[in-house]
Amino acid sequence: MAPTRELALQIEEETKKFGERLGTKTVSVIGGASREDQAMLMLRGVDIIIVTPVRLLDIFDHQYISLNQCSFVIMDEADIMLDMGFEHE
Repeated sequence: MAPTRELALQIEEETKKFGERLGTKTVSVIGGASREDQAMLMLRGVDIIIVTPVRLLDIFDHQYISLNQCSFVIMDEADIMLDMGFEHE
């Protein structure tokens, strides 16, 4: 999880460099792009999802994914996300 779409796209770019050789599929799930198109990419099967916090809540609300399917959650710049107000009260 990354705090901004720009950072998520940078992470995706770097992840794909390694993933191509390892045979892993990566997708970014971010605001500003079609939620349905992103859902279709996830439904085809992915190994790594790079997501922004608001879009993560959105795809949970629409039941596109479940954390039951997740092995690891990595938060990049978690301190910045807390400063931006993504902390649940």
